[in-house]
Amino acid sequence: MIQRFFSLFIIYACIDGRLIFAGCRSVHVHLLLCKQVIPLMEKFVAIIMAVFAVPLLVGGAYLLSLGGSPYYLFAGIAMLTTAFLLFKKHWSAYGVYAIFIVVTLVWALWESGFYWWALATRLGFPLIFGVLMLLPWVFKKMHGVPNQVATDANSPITSNTVKKNPLYYWGLLASVVVGALLSFGSLANNATDKLGELDLTASDKDDTSANLGDPLSNGQQTPEGEWSAYGGTDYGQRYSPLTQINTENVKDLEVAWQIQTGDVKGPNDVGETTYEATPLKIGNALYLCTPHNWALALDADSGETLWKFDPKVGENLQRQHQSCRGVSYYAGQAGTGSTTPAVTTQASDDSANNVAVANKATTTSNVVAQKVAGNTFENASKQCDAKIFIPTSDAKLYALDPNTGQRCQNFGEDGALDLMHNMPFTQAGYYYSTSPPIVVGNTIVVAGAVNDNYDVNSPSGVIRAYDVNTGELLWNWDSGDPDNTAPFDVNDPTQTYKTSSPNSWSTASADEKLGLVYFPMGNRVPDQLGSYRNAAEEKYATSVVALDIKTGEARWVQQFVHHDLWDMDTPAQPSLIDLKTDSGVQPALVVPTKQGDVYVLNRETGEPIVPIKERDAPQGYLVAGEHAAPTQPYSGLSFEPEKLTEKDMWGASLIDQMMCRIEFNQLNYDGRYTPPSTNGTLVYPGNFGTFNWGSLAVDPENGVMFGMPTYLAFTSKLIPKDTLGDVETNKGEQGVNANAGADYAVEMGPFLSPLGVPCQQPPWGTVAAADLATGEIAYQRKNGTVQDLSPIPLKFELGVPGIGGPIITKGGVAFLSAATENNFRAYDLKNGDVLWNVRIPAGGQATPMTYLNSKGEQMVVLVAGGHGSVGTKIGDYVVAYKLGGQAK
Repeated sequence: MIQRFFSLFIIYACIDGRLIFAGCRSVHVHLLLCKQVIPLMEKFVAIIMAVFAVPLLVGGAYLLSLGGSPYYLFAGIAMLTTAFLLFKKHWSAYGVYAIFIVVTLVWALWESGFYWWALATRLGFPLIFGVLMLLPWVFKKMHGVPNQVATDANSPITSNTVKKNPLYYWGLLASVVVGALLSFGSLANNATDKLGELDLTASDKDDTSANLGDPLSNGQQTPEGEWSAYGGTDYGQRYSPLTQINTENVKDLEVAWQIQTGDVKGPNDVGETTYEATPLKIGNALYLCTPHNWALALDADSGETLWKFDPKVGENLQRQHQSCRGVSYYAGQAGTGSTTPAVTTQASDDSANNVAVANKATTTSNVVAQKVAGNTFENASKQCDAKIFIPTSDAKLYALDPNTGQRCQNFGEDGALDLMHNMPFTQAGYYYSTSPPIVVGNTIVVAGAVNDNYDVNSPSGVIRAYDVNTGELLWNWDSGDPDNTAPFDVNDPTQTYKTSSPNSWSTASADEKLGLVYFPMGNRVPDQLGSYRNAAEEKYATSVVALDIKTGEARWVQQFVHHDLWDMDTPAQPSLIDLKTDSGVQPALVVPTKQGDVYVLNRETGEPIVPIKERDAPQGYLVAGEHAAPTQPYSGLSFEPEKLTEKDMWGASLIDQMMCRIEFNQLNYDGRYTPPSTNGTLVYPGNFGTFNWGSLAVDPENGVMFGMPTYLAFTSKLIPKDTLGDVETNKGEQGVNANAGADYAVEMGPFLSPLGVPCQQPPWGTVAAADLATGEIAYQRKNGTVQDLSPIPLKFELGVPGIGGPIITKGGVAFLSAATENNFRAYDLKNGDVLWNVRIPAGGQATPMTYLNSKGEQMVVLVAGGHGSVGTKIGDYVVAYKLGGQAK
């Protein structure tokens, strides 16, 4: 998505003086070329400057006609004039260009302030041309301006060459030097980061205790060294009470083991084939999934594969995603002792039956078997007490024995449920679960994703609860028909859920004591067209809803976008925390949104703890039959970016920066929530989301959060069907999607320059922390370098976008990969300082986790497999770290 940075880095390397005339080094061919160029250097510089000036002249005039900045037209005129004078060897070229540099410097400082990345793109090429003009092979060729003199009225005019004016040369030299000094001097100015510290003293008090989540289904608490659900527990905090790794020693982390699963992106997979899984740790086994929905059990000490289950999902290019974020765990009623694999096996799903294959070496099996005694292969393969659940991209839900990976034959039909039952439409690839379902007591609640903007008539976004032991449907809550929660007859084709109703594609959280399960809700297909929605869908779309665990009835709902026309699905798992406020301890729910708001609600009532207010929203540009909500909510705790202006446009050079300004002025944009249009609309924050499924990590003892706000503008455009033509559609969320059955298709994608660089200036990715009780942001700092976004691996810290999530430990450390570079970092939770930074073998667009191995050593595990839509390196790695003295 933002891979074409080559020109950007050539520019900055040139500004830094590293590549100027690099071609004249050592190689004979280059020397010969230089010998040919140097005698004609002034003409060479003039021609290149003219080539650069012409698009500025033409584009600058067009930009001015759109009401944009006059600078680019001025720059085109000044550079073209200079080029002409250089070609004619007129010394006055130096005076003209000196004035141009001075004007450019004043303009750049006025627009961008003392900020390196904004100044560099404005001053880069003008300063480079200035340096070239100052070279002796150029300025020594210049002549003075001829002075035409007539001796008398009858005498012919004679021409005397006026002596060169040194002020021109020294003026240009001074302007170039001042521009370079100001530009490089701005490197010392941190123009974008907010620096501060969190108060983490609460966890130091002896009387402090944290509510980490409800007991497991067997009545036991999750041991502090385990990770029993996607977010740690069903509270979704992404927090570990482990302290062995802390801010003092985290720098000593080393690789303990690394494995490759063998599941990699194939040539016929969809573009967004991604590895986003967070493993669970139960007993001494890790349980995880892969993009093609393999389920794996790994030895927590060594990473050795204990078993593998392959559901054979096959390929389907109608899926928008090919990914799996995790599996779910049911502890059963027999205690945790029955949940560690007793043998090392390899299992697969050949011919619809999961058949165990030969055990590994007897010595290995005996070692594993000694860890948990009394479990046998035979009895575990027929009836399961504890279970691992995995949803698959062909809309199935499998229940597996944690010991062997075999199907639990007492669940559903031979260990599987077909989630397409009672769907109004059943197009293959249009419905599936990418996030793990949530297990609460003896109930498993399953939601799923519906393809965005493929077809008006799509499967339902219904949320369903099943008996965790039998697979019996207990209730169904459909946001299009929310009052009808009695379970449908799964064998009755006349009973169908609502067409295309808002879905919940992310991860849920639960509070069993309150009897509530919390789902982040998406939008109804089509996302940018609201005329298809009924009143119930309008109420529950783009919200968080609390459902009764026993009945499925909605207890409360808090909506974050009214009449959503922007695909601003609530993307993240809510985090549950008991929060100390001025009104006493409140059971809180914390959920971030794509818009950058972080909502802090009372999870029992849905009432806000941090205030929620409404503000006026833009109303223009609507297509016929559409309307926009007059106001939209926002939270008192928000990482929402400021409204974009033309000054915020960026690019690798003045030319593509100008092109971004042209497009900015062509697009409809009145700020956040500008309605979609046939002309094209700028969407900022963009559909990538300030926050996405990676959510936040919360510290339940100190009442603080840590997250990764990302900033990347998008564009969207409604295309009347009669003008669509033969455009290729339905290739993923980005590009043109057909909206079959609607009057308009929709085109959506990131707002990029012609070189593929984001049109708004960096930073595009940050890390941040806030106090949840007060809504005060403690710090926000740019995060990540562009070393993996360019062929030249330069570690420029612009702050890059990313997708994935963080975790927090009681040791005061936050762990996060996620950024679009192949790095894994540990941060000081207090102030955001990077304490540890290592390269990983592929993109780390997943959320890490931490646990204790059988020796009591704290481990940190990250899946590194890349992300198809953001273009990071694809792989199939699982990497575990522990402190250096413990690592192998």
